[in-house]
Parts: sequence; structure tokens; C-alpha cells
Amino acid sequence: MIQAIGLTSIPRKEQRSAVDNVSFEAHAGRVTALLGAPGAGKTTVLRLMLELQRGRGITYFRGRPLHRIAHPAHEVGVLLGDVPGHPARSVRGHLRMLCAASGLPARRADEVLEAVGLVSLRDERLGTLSRGMDRRLGLACALLPDPHTLVLDDPARGLAVAERRWLYDMLREHAAQGGTVLCGTADPKEAARFADHVITLDGGRIVADQRAADFARTRLRPRVAVRSPHAARLSVLLAQQARSTQRSVEVVREGGNRLCVYGSTCAEVGETAFRHGIVVHQLADEIGDMGPGAGADAQPQQAPESRPSAETGPQPGPNPEPEPEPDPEADPESEPNPEPEPNSDPNLCPEPEAAATPNPDPDPDPEPDPEPETATPAPASPEVDPAASTPPESSPDAPDNDASQAAPPQQQPTAPRTTPPAPRPATVTLPPPVLVRPAPTPLRPVRYEIRRAAGVATGYIVGACVLAVSALTAVLLARIGHTPQPRLLAAWPVELPLPPAALGAGLLGALAFGDEFRHPALAADRGTVPRRLGLLTAKLFVASLTALALAVLTVGCTAELLYLVYGSELVALPADWPALTAGWLALVTGCAWAGVLAAGVFRSTTAGLAAVVAVPLLVVPAVHKITEGPSLRGPRPFAGRLAEGLPLRRPFGGEQHLEALLRLLAQPVGGAMALSVLALLCAYAFTGLRSRVR
Repeated sequence: MIQAIGLTSIPRKEQRSAVDNVSFEAHAGRVTALLGAPGAGKTTVLRLMLELQRGRGITYFRGRPLHRIAHPAHEVGVLLGDVPGHPARSVRGHLRMLCAASGLPARRADEVLEAVGLVSLRDERLGTLSRGMDRRLGLACALLPDPHTLVLDDPARGLAVAERRWLYDMLREHAAQGGTVLCGTADPKEAARFADHVITLDGGRIVADQRAADFARTRLRPRVAVRSPHAARLSVLLAQQARSTQRSVEVVREGGNRLCVYGSTCAEVGETAFRHGIVVHQLADEIGDMGPGAGADAQPQQAPESRPSAETGPQPGPNPEPEPEPDPEADPESEPNPEPEPNSDPNLCPEPEAAATPNPDPDPDPEPDPEPETATPAPASPEVDPAASTPPESSPDAPDNDASQAAPPQQQPTAPRTTPPAPRPATVTLPPPVLVRPAPTPLRPVRYEIRRAAGVATGYIVGACVLAVSALTAVLLARIGHTPQPRLLAAWPVELPLPPAALGAGLLGALAFGDEFRHPALAADRGTVPRRLGLLTAKLFVASLTALALAVLTVGCTAELLYLVYGSELVALPADWPALTAGWLALVTGCAWAGVLAAGVFRSTTAGLAAVVAVPLLVVPAVHKITEGPSLRGPRPFAGRLAEGLPLRRPFGGEQHLEALLRLLAQPVGGAMALSVLALLCAYAFTGLRSRVR
């Protein structure tokens, strides 16, 4: 169950709040639709609920706010847009990575893929998926940790009819198993089809909170859509005929040559046009949207010529744009099940509509009433569905509406289904639940980072480029000569601040956090990348392994190529190879760490790589100037004293390792790299603490 209390957004400058004091409940076992036109505040409400946007108010998910839930993904599944994954990652690889992040076994990804029908596309890249397949993958990501609550923002936008039907069947199946579903939508007819409860937003406020049956009865009305080059004349004739017969007919001019006639039928409008010789280009039954609040405050936009005798029911507001439901003749795919008979759309309202209209006989003598709840058009003809056009009389179960809403859907005595629900396709099945819930800290950061780095080809391409550039550089340096052997094996010209292997390691380290901020698949529901110590440790560990492998492969490839081209004299093992090896590995690893930390602090891959390049260009000269300057306490500079080692010897030995470390720090590049990594680590810790305080 979801309980939203007093959600209010913070206004920008002198503008009013996009959402103002929104409070509602979404019960378990039901599909709740959050309905509103674009700009009504649906997305802002969902972001405030998920604590992705600053504001006031609080939302409880089964009695707990989201920030009090240790692992929100196991409680709330979120789909707010396209899948935020790397476009070069495969569908199965993306889900397996999320399994590692949520502490789930890898087989869970295959189970969810089978449930959403993406088994045949599991090796496709995310960037090549169509809109419908992307929505299926987004639903798979939301269902992966088996959450109790699903929060979706207009998930059917841009989908075909079959894809929308499949999506809504999945949502209803999740609700039937006891889950809570909150789905935003802008189409009132879609909300009436798939939802059990509809909450209407307008201008950032709730204007209606109704059951789907009440919503369909008060807001959706049958009408006749007419297109004619003589629309103004036909409007006047229909109004005159309504006055002469003392019937409640409402004619609304919607701009151009389109009319909407409420309270009449296609036959009557067609006969009137035929008798007066008016050409009609379209004549079709539709279901009209009366606007937010069931048209209590809206007024129709009528042509000056149309003067209906009486206005019944809610008045439709100005609508210069086309209706949300296109005409069946203009776009046959706009309706899921078009029928030749008028007003016979079986998907107009959900199943509770039948329960909300127990009395199908309309009132033979309706009286005009401006209240939307008692609006009755003309007496129903055989072509008009009375259940869709006439509200029911007060039934014995009307006083028990509140009690029926509080009861579970399976025990609603006030809304018995008089018509069997539409059979769901046999292929719509939810993934099996997670039987064993993970531990309080289910995140597996090392496994997640390995799958993240190995899931795309970027790392392999960077490594191959580094090896190729290093080998060619070493061959050219050997041909030119005057290059020391250690620099020759590392392919490090004197003119370059860093060797290609160090730059490649720094780039891979920067990508570790840069891709997270660019494609935040780890914490898409939270809106940012979590700054956990375990995640940072895992990224540093994987970056270190990658850097060490790159350093060893670089030296090995260059040595092998030099041996093949120039013989064994250039690849002889130097006498001080342990110190040189340690310095080489430390340099490459330090560059990788600097890239990881800088990208995590500045949230950019470019910033991470720039920090790596800035170490030899900016930090090394500063450190060299500080350490090589004259000292007031001793005759020798600080770097020289570090290179001498320790004056005191311990009886058990072991000082040689510490002396080797001091000699590395005495080098300008080594000291600058250590200082840079320490400063970036402190900055990362500070930004993490600041985000927690916020």
C-alpha cells in the first residue's frame, strides 16, 4: 500500500508550485492510475514519492518511507522512462549486472527474460531495441528483485495496441498477486480500461479520486463525431431540431469542420444532414472526455451559430487539439478492438463498470441538470448503450463504497462482476518470486563491477589500442636510440608526461565511474550513483587488476617485438629490475586510482582523465619544487633524505621494503601521484558525507 501525504514541490523563483498538497492512497491488489494531462504534475508527484526531487511531504510504502528502507529496489520497482543502460551492453548482460547489484543469483535474469518475452532478444544491444522491447526490458528491470510495489510513469507512451495490452495485462497480474501498482497516464480512456482506481490531477492538485466505474460514468460520455464542410450550418440545424422536439442535445464546435454532438445518435444526425442536403465526410460514434473534474468548471467552446436548447451534464472545456482518441476511419489502430456497431467498444471501461450500472433502463423523461453526476442525455435509442450514456439510479450498495474500497479486491461485496473479465493471454506470466530474501546488505560490488566492465567492448578496445601504440612506440624509440632500457620497455618517451599504458589505465579507471553517471543503471530509481565504501573499494580493486594486467602485457609485448626486430641485446634483464618493476606497477596503478576517484568526485570521464594528465604536468613540478628546495633543519633536501633510507635498524629486519617505498615516494612522479590520490580520496569522502547530510 502507498500512502502519499502532503506532497508539495518547491517553486522556482516566482512561479507557483508544480504540485501542491497532493495526498492519496494506492491499495494493494489494485491498479491505481495517476491521470493528468501533460504538465499536470504526474511526473513531479512520482519523483517526490521516490525522493528524487526536493520538496515537502512524505510517502509511505507499506508503512515505511523510502529512505528508511535498506534496499529500496526490493520494495519498489520503478520505471520512469527509457532503460538507463549502456547502449552497447546486451540485454542479458544488463540484467545479470543488476542481479549482482541486488544480491540475486544470475539465473534470475533468465527467469525475468522469459516472463517478459525477451528470451529471443537476450543477446541484442540496448541501443538497438525498439520502443516496445525497451518497455519490456524496463519492466523486467523493475520486476527483477521481486518488489511489492510498481511505480511507472506513462509506460505505454508510444507503444502499439498489442504492446499496450500486454503491458496492462502484466500490471493487472502483478496486482492480482497482492502487489501495488501506481501507473501514470495522460489518456483517460486508457485509465478507464486498465485501472481499478483513478486519481485525476489538474494544475498540480487532485480534482478527483474515484473508482474506475465512477470515473468512466462521470467523465467519459458517448458522442457523435461529425466532419462536414458545412459544420456551422449543421450545428444550427441540430440545435433547432433539439428545441423543437424538447430534447437535451449539446453541439460543440471543435474548430475547423468538426462537430461533437452529445445526446444524439449517428442515425439522427445523418438523417438531419440528408434532409437539408449537407455533405458529411465523417459520422462516427466516440467516447468523449469531459476534462478533469468531470467538467464541473469547464465550459464548452461553441460556435455562435449553435444554440442548443438545454445543456445537460458536464460542459466540455476548450479543446483546440484533436481528441485523445482518433477517429476509427482516420486511424484504425487507435482503438484496440474497433467494432462496426456504434458504442460497442468492449474496452471502454474496466470490469467494475458492469457492477456500477445495475439498472440498465434509462430515465424516459430526463430533466436538464448542470451537475455532472446527474447528467442524462436524450432517451436512449437502440443504437446507444444505456450503460455507457446514463448513470445508474442509486442502488442499495451505494452507501458502502468506502467500505468496499477498504476491503481487498477479492472481498468486495459492492461490486460483483456481472460480466466475466477478458481472458488474459496464456503467455502473460510473472517471473517466479525470490524465495530466499537476500541478507540486509545484498550488494555484491566486486561481482557487479566485473560484469559492468566486461559487459561492453570499451575496455577491450582501449587495451588493444594501448598495446598497439606501446609496441610501435618502442620500435621507433629503439630505432632512434638514446633511450634508456627501462623507458624503452615501457614505451615511455622522454617528451611525453606519461606512457601509453598509464594513460590507458587512467582512462579505464575514469570510465568505471564515468559510465555510472552517464548511464545510471545501478541506482536509476534513486536518481544518482550511491557513494558506498564497498562500491568504491570494488572499483579500485577491479581498476588495479586491470592496470596491473595492462602494465604486464605492455612490457611483455614490447619486449617480444623488440626481440624479434633487434635481437636480445635490448631485452636483457637489468640489475635493479625489482625496483623498476615495483615503480612501473605503482605508476600504472596510481593512474588508474586517480582516474576512478576523479571521475567519482567530478562525475565525468573527461574530468577523470584530465586529473590523470594533470599529475605529471602540474603536480609533479610543484612537488619537485617543494622537496628540492633548501631546508632550514638540514643540509640536504627532503627528497635526498628520503632516498637515503632509515638511519635506525630494527633487530628483526624488514626495513628494506619500507626503504623501497620511501625511494618510490622520493621520485617526483611517485610523490605527486601519492599526493593526488590522497587528495582525491579525501574529496570523494567529503562529497559522500555531504550527500548523506542532504
